[in-house]
Amino acid sequence: MFNMGLTYGGPVTMIYGWPIVGLMTMMVGLSMAEICSAFPTSGGLYFWSAKLCDNRWAPFASWLTGWYWAVTTSVDFSLAQLIQVIILLSTGGKNGGGYEASKYIVMGFHGGLLLIHAILNSLPISCLSFFGLLGASWNVVGVFVLMIVIPFVTKERASAEFVFTHFNSENGEGIKSVIYIFVLGLLMSQYTILGYDASAHMTEETKNADKNGPKGIISAIVISIIVGWGYLVGISFAVTDIPYLLSTENDAGGYAIAEVFYLAFKSRYGSGIGGIICLCIVAGADGICIFKRWRHAISSVWQKVDKQEVPINAVWMSAFISFCMAL
Repeated sequence: MFNMGLTYGGPVTMIYGWPIVGLMTMMVGLSMAEICSAFPTSGGLYFWSAKLCDNRWAPFASWLTGWYWAVTTSVDFSLAQLIQVIILLSTGGKNGGGYEASKYIVMGFHGGLLLIHAILNSLPISCLSFFGLLGASWNVVGVFVLMIVIPFVTKERASAEFVFTHFNSENGEGIKSVIYIFVLGLLMSQYTILGYDASAHMTEETKNADKNGPKGIISAIVISIIVGWGYLVGISFAVTDIPYLLSTENDAGGYAIAEVFYLAFKSRYGSGIGGIICLCIVAGADGICIFKRWRHAISSVWQKVDKQEVPINAVWMSAFISFCMAL
């Protein structure tokens, strides 16, 4: 989503938009924390939806809250695109004769990722717990590595004035309204600050769940706001030429964050391999975050679970529908 932030407002939208979105997200989180305190159950949002509406609509409300098809589609599709960019840069980049996959190949990557995730989501819950722990560790370590390494390695840094005051109004869409451009740029932050409901799903394994569950939701948002803002500031100092980063003619084919990482290492060491490794850190985080149990359906066929309590039918139906949505 870095392209979205750079295109619509640039540094100003990213640096100031992040805490604005964070504040609004906190309002949602506080409401969720209140409900979590009343209903501390691993069912989380799906259970709350069922309890807070008319009983006749409870299953449908729960299903609407819990469906992950669009999330699964977008996360795996973005990962497929990122894999394509990593391959492009690893083979020399767009200007060095690198391999640029067609949209059909990217769809093939997407289908393969859905297949892998469907297989892994068919494993027992104990196995998924491992991936959950791995994902949390990977994200924490990864984001600190990137927010330290990229600004340190970058040879040409933007000025503080550019980072904190430059507003990019050249979006190529003919949009001139500053307010509208800023609002569109907020989508970068809005799509990123999510997953803070995870604490609610862990309450049945948590002591004093009616207090610690809500604390987990709130602290997740607060930490995301602080650490995410630091990451954005650090990366923004590596941005010196927005039109070039967004150009489809650069080595990353217009994938801005990849170009930032790649240029940072190439300008200093003559090789962009370090930037490619940094992209692999992002790809790893993207891949691990999709390990959710796709079990939310209202039909008895899709609710059915096997001996290991895995909703196998729902898992594979979700993978199939996600692929259709990507098409």
